[in-house]
Amino acid sequence: MEGSTPKSRDALRAATTRDPERTRAAILSAATAEITAKGLTGARVDAIAKRAGVNKRMLYHYFGDKQGLYLAVLEDTYSAIRHAEQDLHLTELDPVAGMRKLVLFTWQYFIDHPEFLSLLATENMNRAAYLKKSQSIRPLHRPLTGMIEVLLKRGEAEGLFRHGVDPVELYITIASLGFFYMQNRHTLSVIFGENLSAFERLAARGEHICEVVLAYLQPPEKK
Repeated sequence: MEGSTPKSRDALRAATTRDPERTRAAILSAATAEITAKGLTGARVDAIAKRAGVNKRMLYHYFGDKQGLYLAVLEDTYSAIRHAEQDLHLTELDPVAGMRKLVLFTWQYFIDHPEFLSLLATENMNRAAYLKKSQSIRPLHRPLTGMIEVLLKRGEAEGLFRHGVDPVELYITIASLGFFYMQNRHTLSVIFGENLSAFERLAARGEHICEVVLAYLQPPEKK
């Protein structure tokens, strides 16, 4: 690992060998960093093993090959955001507050986890070829759409939200309003002559996304 001594690498290697869960987590973390930096094609198993402080045989033992490791990285990455969303306990809030919390959480997650956006871009370039092989991805998303559906139905019943909003379509809108900005903010900063990565601009963008989503959700008669 960069910046570590042979002694510290040996200590990490010994620790991970004794702890399978820690070993797996270390490999996934190293692979995420390597693939984020270099893409799937540019990422090297040797470099991932070095980052993780393990030998290649252990990596192959856990994940089979680089493609298997990449799929595990994707599953782990999606699992992290989906579990974080469940921890929001959105359905315990009133519909508007719950929706606002989801929007701001999603936006902040994109800011805090650039590796997530990078991996999404990589897999979309692959036309989801690897994600299609996953047995766990679709079940991961059911709690999210379920929470959104609960908020939408309660909001509709209370006259706060419009009728018939599709939870999947709504989430795609929420995600896209943040994803496009974060993926294109460098070029957009040059084009418009403003620093779109500045803290103030990121905060303003989060509020803008909330306003757009909540304005759409309002019943037509309230507009």
